[in-house]
Amino acid sequence: MRNRKLNILADENMPQVEAIFSRFGKVILKPGRDLSPKDLHDIDVLLVRSITQVNEALLASSPVKFVGTATIGTDHIDQHYLESKGIAFSNAPGCNADAVVEYVLSCLFLTAEWQGFDPKDRTYGIVGVGNVGGRLQRRLLALGYKVLVNDPPRAESEEGFIPLHSLLKQADVICLHTPLTQEGEYPTQHLISDLELGMIQNHAIVLNAGRGPVIDNRALLDIGKKRLGLTFILDVWEHEPVVNAALAERCAIVSPHIAGYSFDGKIRGTFMLYQALCQYLDQPCEESFEAFLPQSELACVEQGDLSILELMEKVYDPRIDDYMLRHTLTLPEAEQKQAFDQLRKQYRARREFSSLNVAGAENPDQIEAIGFKLAAKG
Repeated sequence: MRNRKLNILADENMPQVEAIFSRFGKVILKPGRDLSPKDLHDIDVLLVRSITQVNEALLASSPVKFVGTATIGTDHIDQHYLESKGIAFSNAPGCNADAVVEYVLSCLFLTAEWQGFDPKDRTYGIVGVGNVGGRLQRRLLALGYKVLVNDPPRAESEEGFIPLHSLLKQADVICLHTPLTQEGEYPTQHLISDLELGMIQNHAIVLNAGRGPVIDNRALLDIGKKRLGLTFILDVWEHEPVVNAALAERCAIVSPHIAGYSFDGKIRGTFMLYQALCQYLDQPCEESFEAFLPQSELACVEQGDLSILELMEKVYDPRIDDYMLRHTLTLPEAEQKQAFDQLRKQYRARREFSSLNVAGAENPDQIEAIGFKLAAKG
C-alpha cells in the first residue's frame, strides 16, 4: 500500500478532499449516508463524516487498510473492530475548536453590547479545558481578562484549576466545554442542575456550546423563570433535534448546534486526515493547510471606527443563526426536528476570524488576541 497508487473513497461533502488526497491516487466521491459494502470492494482508504457507520457490516469484505473521520467524535466508528483487523484509524480532534471559540466570543461581545458592559470587566469561568476550552482560555488571557478554569481530570496532575462550586460562585460568565459522559469518576450528564444553578450570581451569563445534556434543561428553564437577571446562550440542547421552545424563548441567543461549523474547520478536518495518512504511509506532508483555504470574500478591512464587535460581525453574526432557529420553533415537533437537522445540513460557508486581515488596527495586540490577522503595511 505504501508504494502504489491508492483507491480512496470519500464522503462527497468533505471540502477539498479531492485536492488534498489526489497525490495518493484516485479519489472517489459518494454520499456518506448511502455507503454499502459493494462500494468498498477495491478501496484502500475510507474517509467519512459522522453520518457513516463504520463497522464490520460495512468493512467485512473490503481491502480497506485506513479509515479516517473528519470529525472530533468517534461514536460512529467501531474502533474495536478496526483494531482487530489491523485497520489504521484517525479522527480530527480540535479541527473546529477555533470556530467554537469564535462563536463564544461573538455571542459574548454581542451580549455585552446589548447589556451595556465592557467584556474586560467580567470574570470568565470555563468548565472543561480541552481543545475548545483551552483555546478559549488562551484568547481570553491574551485579551487581559480574568479567567477561572475547572477540569477535574486535569486537576489530578496539573495546577491552576478550581472546584466547580467555586467557579460557579465567582464567575460572571460561565462557558461549558466538556464532553458528555455518563459513567466514570467524573460524569458530565447534568453536571449543571438545580444545586449548581443555585450557586451562580444573579447577573451571570451561562453559555453552553459543548453538549446539551451537560445542563439539565428543565432546571435551567425553572431557574430562568425565577431569576430574570440571568442570561442564557445555548447552541446545544438536551433532547436535540427537539428544542424546548420555552427555554429557547428565555435565552438571549440560540442556535442549532453549529458553533463549530466553520468552513475552515471542515477543511482542517480533511487536512488532519491527510497528515494522518502521510504518517501511516511514512511519507512527508508536502502541503500546508493554508494552501487549501480559499480566500474569503472579505479578505481585508480598514478598522477605522469599527469596534471589535463590528469586526467580528464582518465574519460571523450570531443573530443570523438565532433568527433561523427561532423561526422553526412554532412548527409541529416532527417538522421542527427536521428543520433543526436541515439548518445544520445546509449551513452556510462561515469563515473564521483568521480569514480577515485588519488594516490600521487601533490596538493590534487586541486584534490578534481575538484571532484576526494584521494586514501588512504598505
